[in-house]
Amino acid sequence: MDFTAATRSATGDNVSREAWVEMQLIQTFMRYARPALHAALVLIVIMLAILHGGVEPLGLWLWAAAATVITLVRYGVISVYHRKLVGVSGPPLRAFMARYGWTWSLSAMIWGASMFVFFPRAPLHDQFLCMLILVGLAGFAVGTFASCLSCFTAYVNGLGLAVVASLAYELLTERGLPSTFNIYAMVALVLIYWTVIRVAGQRFHEVQRATLELQYDNSALIASLTEKSRAALEAVEIKNRFIASAAHDLRQPVHALALYADWLAAEPEFVAQIAPKIVRSTKAVNDLFNSLFDLAGLDTDPLRVIRQEIDLAGLLQDLEVQYAPLAQERGLRFRTRIASGRVSSDPVLLKRLVGNLLSNALRNTHQGGVLLASRRRHGAWCIEVWDTGVGIAKEHQQAIFQEFYRIPLPGTEEGFGLGLAIVSRLSRALGHPVGMASKPGRGSVFWVELPPAPPQR
Repeated sequence: MDFTAATRSATGDNVSREAWVEMQLIQTFMRYARPALHAALVLIVIMLAILHGGVEPLGLWLWAAAATVITLVRYGVISVYHRKLVGVSGPPLRAFMARYGWTWSLSAMIWGASMFVFFPRAPLHDQFLCMLILVGLAGFAVGTFASCLSCFTAYVNGLGLAVVASLAYELLTERGLPSTFNIYAMVALVLIYWTVIRVAGQRFHEVQRATLELQYDNSALIASLTEKSRAALEAVEIKNRFIASAAHDLRQPVHALALYADWLAAEPEFVAQIAPKIVRSTKAVNDLFNSLFDLAGLDTDPLRVIRQEIDLAGLLQDLEVQYAPLAQERGLRFRTRIASGRVSSDPVLLKRLVGNLLSNALRNTHQGGVLLASRRRHGAWCIEVWDTGVGIAKEHQQAIFQEFYRIPLPGTEEGFGLGLAIVSRLSRALGHPVGMASKPGRGSVFWVELPPAPPQR
């Protein structure tokens, strides 16, 4: 996976900036670690070829065996990472590095311990070649291991400590403290080079980290702009659909009003038959405008949510008084099953929300009835609206909360497709989740989850 794709994946999966940067640094570290091991195996063979016959063979072969074993162990660690941890971030990755990071330190110490084998026992030119290899290993670690600062530090420190220990051993045991100036100069050079390598690795790590952080921030910004652009395009599409649907729904009752007015003007004696039709058409226009004003108000004016403690039973009884006559007018039963309780919400907005659910249920129910209920569930209060209407298939259950969406089934022609869109907006404003379940042909249930009022002191 390339960096850009990985960044999009990380931001999409809500991986924190620090966790993503750490994951990429370890990924870079592991990507270069395997070629470094290939080079290490080659260098073991080169060291054997250089020192064979020039130093004591037992020590040389013991060192070569130890270097080979630790190299194979590091191969195993890298294989475990590639099998299980590629793309993993956070605690599992940190635990893995804490568990196996010592292998880099031990490897460096074994390489540094080669000084005990050849210094100063091998011929001078062989010593020079072997020291060049150790210097190269330290320099190579800057570009290879600096991505993982802890492993880089452990590697360089292990290598430096082993080399200094071998020089100190030579000073103290072989030649004594009043040794030649060359040995002291070599110790000084090792310490200076060790410091330079550590500083270079630290700087290189900081540059890599800063680059990745900038890349993450840029990708997060691009993702945010993309999301905002998508939302803006959706808003334009909704507005266009809104205008088209409103014009379509308004045309029919206005056209009917014009026909009835012409009819009344031509034949005033039929006023008794025409007047009810004019009233119905006027009511349809008025209902549409009321719904449009409600929805537009939710979009343009920020809702002021005034939370307070509400008597749930009293609020639902008020709704029963308001909607029971509408049910009776349509020949439907309106039942309630209300449990007493107190909730925290805005009474005006909550009543609008539940009222829209009741209007939707009554509009789409043609026989049977509607049940308004409240009950306690999982520590929260639920207001439920049950109906025996046409039901809603699964493929429509998300879309019904969009503006002007009406299910293309007989029995759903009434209304303008705005009631549940208003419910969705009020639900977000109040922070009260709305859910539903339905079986086509058998009816639906909508529910609103409400937090209980805090206990009175």
